[in-house]
Amino acid sequence: MKTDTETMLLRDEGVVPTNSVLEEVTGKSLYAVYSQLINSVTKEHGFEIQWRYYHDGKSWLCKAVYKKKTVFWLSIWEGFIRTSLYFTDKTKSGIPDLNIDDELKKSFERAKPIGKLLPFVVDILSFERLADFLKIVEYKKSLK
Repeated sequence: MKTDTETMLLRDEGVVPTNSVLEEVTGKSLYAVYSQLINSVTKEHGFEIQWRYYHDGKSWLCKAVYKKKTVFWLSIWEGFIRTSLYFTDKTKSGIPDLNIDDELKKSFERAKPIGKLLPFVVDILSFERLADFLKIVEYKKSLK
């Protein structure tokens, strides 16, 4: 879903991404999706959410951790939430069996490896896409 006009938000190191800041930069409807995502992964899955400013990318990123294992990364863009999960050849085997949008599966198949890791990037614009993302998260969490 990449275009030339994608704009990453939360670039100012001095502006910590609190809930009020996130609601202001995303707007009410996307913030509602973000809130549901965070509530689901923290309350239902027991993840810890860690926002941190990264100087190499000059932006704030959110890391979702479960038992010291990073499950996914999240960044805020103009109009959507970008999430990234990483799999290996061994752990990717269950992706085709997930009950998610076929376009997501195809984009994962086309993803270029980063070293030995296969990135699964999901851009979330709606509750519908959030539901697919949460299925992927559940699968990733289940991996040993």
